Amino acid sequence: MSQNPFIVAAQRVQPGTRRQINLPAGRLPSGTELSLRLQILHGTEPGPAVWLSGAILGDEIVGVEIIRRVLETLDEQELRGTVIAVPVVNVFGFVAESRYLPDRRDLNRSFPGSRRGSLASRLARLFVDNVLEPTEFGIDFHAGSDDRTNLPQVRGNLDDEETRRLAMAFSAPLMLHAKTIKGSLRETAVRRGKRVLLFEGGEPRRFNPGPVQAGADGALRVLHALEMIEASPASMIESAEARSTKWIRAPRGGIFHLQTRLGARVRRGELIGVITEPSGRGGREVRARASGMIMGHAVNPLVHQGDSLVHIAEVE
Repeated sequence: MSQNPFIVAAQRVQPGTRRQINLPAGRLPSGTELSLRLQILHGTEPGPAVWLSGAILGDEIVGVEIIRRVLETLDEQELRGTVIAVPVVNVFGFVAESRYLPDRRDLNRSFPGSRRGSLASRLARLFVDNVLEPTEFGIDFHAGSDDRTNLPQVRGNLDDEETRRLAMAFSAPLMLHAKTIKGSLRETAVRRGKRVLLFEGGEPRRFNPGPVQAGADGALRVLHALEMIEASPASMIESAEARSTKWIRAPRGGIFHLQTRLGARVRRGELIGVITEPSGRGGREVRARASGMIMGHAVNPLVHQGDSLVHIAEVE
């Protein structure tokens, strides 16, 4: 079956080609124009249309490197279907190394956006109109926030059979059934009949090697499961599954000494760390409030009472 050209932003991408399309997103006070850059790979044979998005939160840059590696691997001459890759969605936050836009809004709470709204709302709408609308499925790449790191994991509606199949194909250490959040890209996509996997892994402002490799391999496995590519990374693991999580918070301020690691299995009541004073001996023990798998933890040892310390997935 012959493949038709793929049309984005009134521009035609011919079968078997790769093209960059720059969508004007706004100007800085200096007058410098910033664009939402789309890399479009349009295969020679019909197939699904998939988007890959990174840095919706400007300091969560792990997706930038994951998507770069995926694009380096893919061959548009051998691809079935279409991939729209947007390594940097929040272009304003990315250049400022900030989670937010200059208007202090969170882009991932601004979807579906508006052509006449705030800067965040306009950027969200630009993505929806030109990336979300012409695609059927997406992988949105994230990292830990606020000095926290995450175990490589995928989140989505695991009650949906196809989403679950693709989450299993991704083969991350953990897959989490997660509700959508109002104003998020995933909520908007689901409301419009799209399927989405949200990847979490690593730290903000870092290309952590393990999560980068896990994200790139997982994305390629998903494209293979969608029959868009022939080859797939060979090594796979069986993902642990969870439907609920618990945060362990600091009972007092001080210096937190973590005594566990990402991916470790813990039992309720097990010691996971100690909070000490800078010059003191002993300290306050921190114990798990639930049994499960360590899916995230703080990387800054300086903590205040009530700070999030360790995130536990209550695995089934």
